[in-house]
Amino acid sequence: MRTIHDHRLDRIECYYDLVPRASARAEPCGAFTIFVADAGTGWQFYARPELGGPGRFEAAGVERVLERQQQLGVPRAIEWVEQLSPDLLPAVLAAGHQPQRYPLLALTTLHDVEPDPRARTLHPTEPHLALAVGAVSAGFHGVDEVEPGDTGIQPQLIERGDLVVVASFEGTRLCGAGSAAPRDEVAELMGIAVPPGHRRRGHGTSITRSLVTACRERGVELVFLSAASDAAADIYRRVGFVDVGTACILQVPD
Repeated sequence: MRTIHDHRLDRIECYYDLVPRASARAEPCGAFTIFVADAGTGWQFYARPELGGPGRFEAAGVERVLERQQQLGVPRAIEWVEQLSPDLLPAVLAAGHQPQRYPLLALTTLHDVEPDPRARTLHPTEPHLALAVGAVSAGFHGVDEVEPGDTGIQPQLIERGDLVVVASFEGTRLCGAGSAAPRDEVAELMGIAVPPGHRRRGHGTSITRSLVTACRERGVELVFLSAASDAAADIYRRVGFVDVGTACILQVPD
């Protein structure tokens, strides 16, 4: 059976190549581009298939890009969309590495999403921004203790419209947060997390809905994300997201 190509993936691939350039330099390495984060960003990036490149990958090329990342002192990591770079997964496996595969979902263009009143967009100078960073870290580490985190260059990115951060509250208590990086008509939702003690109260959905609304207000047409698991993807599917592909991530431990 012939597979129908989803052209949303092409827009997502262009977006993946564009977003890191706001806070990283790009270095070509064979069939890949390595993104090296600028000092002080608080983030780390990855290598991706070269945008518009030949799309042919071999184990030796995978090892070469990982070696170069080690030389640069950055995490040895490669991310890609399986459907757009089908030769890369076999090359990674042949190089002796086992990547993770995650559902890649997009929100249909005309699907209406209502914001949740418990969640709101954070301003770059307010103290809740550091708490939001801490809540996301706590959520991903599975702990309830939330300490203010390092906001890095987030205030500057928010100020110029390259980043949106949303937090969900119960009264004055911050219960979880997430972010999005709008670029023209495309935005990825990222780092949506709720510490364990606040889960099963709809805060993840609250954050997701309000992020979508904030992106739509900025003219974004295509909103997408990758989910940590199929169970997590179900949360987003209930909001209206649909599966469009598979995000692959290789992270080689030091």
